[in-house]
Amino acid sequence: MPCLLLILFLAFPRVALLLMYFLTNYIERAYHGVLIPLLGFLFLPLTTLAYAWMLNNNVSVAGINLLWLALAALIDLGSFGGGYRRRGRR
Repeated sequence: MPCLLLILFLAFPRVALLLMYFLTNYIERAYHGVLIPLLGFLFLPLTTLAYAWMLNNNVSVAGINLLWLALAALIDLGSFGGGYRRRGRR
């Protein structure tokens, strides 16, 4: 079951972020406001989830954990450039 949840979070991070915001206080404990989670929902949803996980589990944001956070940011930013390759083929 945890593997299925992980796959769903990676495939649909915005849905996971919405569900976690409205059904739990997981996001509120990490961010203490609405603006940062809203911006995270719009631009970097997987990074927002990864950072919230780190803060809620008392994991320091340094060393290898900073690498995981950077990887989540790269995955999020990679979703923005998906249409560039298709645009060049026309």
